[in-house]
Amino acid sequence: MEYYLRLESELFKNCFIMNFLSYFKMLGLGILGGTLPLATYVIIEHSSTKLSEQVLDGNRFAQQVSMSGIPPGADFTEASANTINSVVHITTKVVSTTFQRDPFQELFYGPGAGGREFKQYGASSGSGVIVSSEGYIVTNNHVIENASEIEVILNDNSKYTAKVIGTDPATDIAVLKIEGSGFTPIPLGNSDDLKIGEWVLAVGNPFNLTSTVTAGIVSAKARNINLLSERNGQDIVPIESCIQTDAAVNPGNSGGALVNTQGQLVGINTAIASQTGSYSGYSFAVPVNLVHKVMSDLIDYGIVQRGYLGVQISDVSQEIKEKNKLPNLKGVFLSKVIEDGSADKAGLKDGDVILKIGSKEVNSVSALQEEIGKRRPGDKVSLTVRQKDGDEVIRELVLRNKEGETALMSKEEINKSQALGAIFTEMTEKEKKELNIAYGVKIKSIGAGKLKAIGLMEGDVILKVNNEPIETIDELSGKLSGVNRGVLLEIMTESGKREYKGLGL
Repeated sequence: MEYYLRLESELFKNCFIMNFLSYFKMLGLGILGGTLPLATYVIIEHSSTKLSEQVLDGNRFAQQVSMSGIPPGADFTEASANTINSVVHITTKVVSTTFQRDPFQELFYGPGAGGREFKQYGASSGSGVIVSSEGYIVTNNHVIENASEIEVILNDNSKYTAKVIGTDPATDIAVLKIEGSGFTPIPLGNSDDLKIGEWVLAVGNPFNLTSTVTAGIVSAKARNINLLSERNGQDIVPIESCIQTDAAVNPGNSGGALVNTQGQLVGINTAIASQTGSYSGYSFAVPVNLVHKVMSDLIDYGIVQRGYLGVQISDVSQEIKEKNKLPNLKGVFLSKVIEDGSADKAGLKDGDVILKIGSKEVNSVSALQEEIGKRRPGDKVSLTVRQKDGDEVIRELVLRNKEGETALMSKEEINKSQALGAIFTEMTEKEKKELNIAYGVKIKSIGAGKLKAIGLMEGDVILKVNNEPIETIDELSGKLSGVNRGVLLEIMTESGKREYKGLGL
């Protein structure tokens, strides 16, 4: 109140207070604990989606600068013309089944007796982008998730039935295919070259208004909005490194194109930040360089070939800087290096800070995830690392997949590995000596799957498959993927006991 009492003009004071209150009434903001937090919603933008998540921007006190128009001489007609025939309208039908139990019937006849199935029918729509003349289309996974039917409508109103080639919930990207030829693919740009303040266009089908073009600027890069982790649960390691723009994006724009002024694809529009469910200033897109890698994997392999550093990481906050006596806030802090992972094998330690991947600086978890997300298992990566003692060193490492392998795997192999439900690690010479064995692969962690179902536990060692010795993870994978029938496993437990388990594949 002291500030207001110092105002010389009582009239000015009253007007100021009235405008201040009106402003916050309009925004729907509340005063809590003496602060003014700006609560926004992150929306997955297709027509059937509701408000999903409340997000508070870390830069909560930053000023929003509004622009009254485009710069003099700017012309987006060529970019629009080069794009509009490559962006499609996607409609889906979803059928969900629920089961209503009958407690009275179950009382006499057991669980499930007398129950009834009910089917619910729904529909939604979004956008997609043609990326090849053969009819491959990129969109968001959430646009086509759980769809029983998918229809694609081109800009000339021709309609096609689409099939799903593959999906990646970790990036919210999906690839569809329509049959035909001579489709108009969009030219791909380079999202790494985007600059803050650069003009971009959003092309899509908001509110079922087909072929809509809006313009804005790149507001930020490598933005993590913590959306995918909440939607997909703990089994998915999300990669969120979004391009933030102020191009108007609304429900139905999901899966559509974010293009530069040359009409090149630089991102796939995915989400908006809104208090109402409609556009109110911020939209987010998956960078095209990450999209390109994901869609290539889905087309070539049917599944994403993802490499992992094998670390737990965090942004370098002021608290981390002070606690670990770091010289600045640059880089990504290694909270934990996972044993036998890619980083561990390359000599990285807890408390190290990753400064660069190759020649590119990384100053956030999202930026690091994006760079690693562009690569596959087996790819060599050069990291500039600042060690605990302050020395900067370059570490060369080879990325591995979740199973600890460097080789690319087929969809069938990956599905089989996931079905086994375990992560393996190779034995050290010390471990072999303690158990008095010459070979074997140890179960590092185990979840729901076939191995757990037959009684195997974390720490067990697989010695042989069908009486053939196993020395490496690659050998184990090869033995299990090379057969379509049951196998006999020779196991040694942590206590040194040999056992035999039959495993049906």
